[in-house]
Amino acid sequence: MTELATAAPHPAVTPDQPVRRWRTVSAIAWPLLGLGLAIGGWWLATALFAVQTIILPAPPDVVSAFRALRGELLAQTGHTAVATLLGFGLSVLVGVVIGAAIAAWRPFERMFQPLLVAFNAVPKVALAPLMLIWFGYGRTPVLAMAFMVCFFPIVLSTATGLTTTPADLAELVRAMDASRLQTFRTVRLPAALPHIFVGLKVAMPLALIGVVVGEMQYGESGLGTIIVQTSGQGDTATAFAAIVLLAVVSIVLYYSLVLVERLLLPWVRATTSAR
Repeated sequence: MTELATAAPHPAVTPDQPVRRWRTVSAIAWPLLGLGLAIGGWWLATALFAVQTIILPAPPDVVSAFRALRGELLAQTGHTAVATLLGFGLSVLVGVVIGAAIAAWRPFERMFQPLLVAFNAVPKVALAPLMLIWFGYGRTPVLAMAFMVCFFPIVLSTATGLTTTPADLAELVRAMDASRLQTFRTVRLPAALPHIFVGLKVAMPLALIGVVVGEMQYGESGLGTIIVQTSGQGDTATAFAAIVLLAVVSIVLYYSLVLVERLLLPWVRATTSAR
């Protein structure tokens, strides 16, 4: 009896634990299944229709090309990833400031929002010759291209978030005689963060696209340069290996941003309905 009384009780299994395990397994299994189906369909298409490697290489050809140039491809992947983060970070700094200015001062919005919309409508590739004249070759025009591509969604999401504060919260802080700075820090900014992160998640893949376009036009390093060089030489397998690495970089950066959002905004998932 004494041994039974002093024995440590086993931790109880809550009903939520099996559900959480299933969600974790499904979150990994479904993407892997989708990836397997995509690769299988790609492989099957090249085998059934006898597609030449120079037109569409099979997955084994892409793997062989990656193994042959693994060091170079991984080094260029690092260049592209760093340029993407730099361009994205610059866009966040400038875009959030301009979006906050649009939300805070109506004349600023009326003066510059039409110009921002017009600038966003201009195809950025059309500016490539001018950027070559302005910046020359190297990293600067690549970062400028990334900035121009992903700048507008951040401005729009920031301005939208800061101008859609829930009315009950705004009335509450107004009744408490809070200053504009206190209202911004305690109510408007926290309420706007979900909107801002939507813009950031839209802008992150766009930043990678802008970097690759810049590398193809006037870059001296990066996966975009590899794609241009190898495709021009008929080495389609290596070009596809670089494209696959771009996809991996995009996935990693995007879901890293999703993780940051979940860590910084834990109340969003708790206060919204799940599917």
